[in-house]
Amino acid sequence: MTESARRALESRIGYAFQDESLLLRALVHRSWCAEHSDSRSNEQFEFLGDSILGYVISDHVFNKYPDLSEGQWSKVRASVVNTESLAEVARGIGLGECLFLGKGEAAGGGREKVSILGDAMEAVIAAVYLDGGEEAAREVVLTLLQEDVASAAKLPGSDDPKTMLQELALLREIGLPKYRVHGDGPDHEKRFYATVLLDGVERGAGEGVSKKQAEQAAASIAADWLREQAIGSTDPSADDAEGRTDRGSINA
Repeated sequence: MTESARRALESRIGYAFQDESLLLRALVHRSWCAEHSDSRSNEQFEFLGDSILGYVISDHVFNKYPDLSEGQWSKVRASVVNTESLAEVARGIGLGECLFLGKGEAAGGGREKVSILGDAMEAVIAAVYLDGGEEAAREVVLTLLQEDVASAAKLPGSDDPKTMLQELALLREIGLPKYRVHGDGPDHEKRFYATVLLDGVERGAGEGVSKKQAEQAAASIAADWLREQAIGSTDPSADDAEGRTDRGSINA
């Protein structure tokens, strides 16, 4: 990894390493070690990072959301501390393109694999902890995951667009919303575009810097459309008057 590439990654992580070897270790997948016997994989860092991540998120939701029950705290933590969520964060900072992978793993799409990205994200968190201590790791974790934590901590009946749309759709007996999502652009600058279908008809489109944001933007548009239909007593299966799908956008 070149110095400029390392610094760019540090900027996206939000932390500048004093010992760059710790960051490099966090990026080494075991498939690379199979071809480079003098290298050490990031697996031990993954173990440490998982523990740090769980502690930081648990401590944060305990203090930030005191009105939630113990069961709700656990659900918030589980929704954030999981491979899929971490892989999405890793994609957002372009971590995949920085990984050291064996030739076979790289050729097989390893830079986009959820398991590899999620594990690497845990390893990076461990590297930050080993380099800068607990507070540095806490700051990185909460900066990268605060949006996911806030979304997961919303109580039933809150203004979460996807939850609201689902409730409205069930109330009007038109079935559950269905989402279609695709991404565009390089890993570190990727934007996602989502559409949501109600009763098989596209009723909202949105975009954002993550799949979740794009779906929420689309859901918000569709929920507004459903409310308008309710006010006008219009059949929700009919096309809207302008015959188009509105688009929403959420930016980080």
